[in-house]
Amino acid sequence: MQITIKGELSIPELRQTLYETLHELEETLAVRYSLGATLYVNPTNGFGDAVVPHDKHGTAVKKLLSRGPYRSAADEYKV
Repeated sequence: MQITIKGELSIPELRQTLYETLHELEETLAVRYSLGATLYVNPTNGFGDAVVPHDKHGTAVKKLLSRGPYRSAADEYKV
């Protein structure tokens, strides 16, 4: 399933839009699980010009990997 978000948004606006869209997916379409997801972000400078993010060493970052939300020790050990 593809979700498309149009227009230039700040990261907080994008976060809220994703939250609302996923909420709609869950509540309106009754989707409860997903086998991963890929999100493509087109970073800009706020004026529509593309920018390339860099890490603290100055290396361009093209991919971020997430293994899902942080799980506490209690969650891990079912305490």
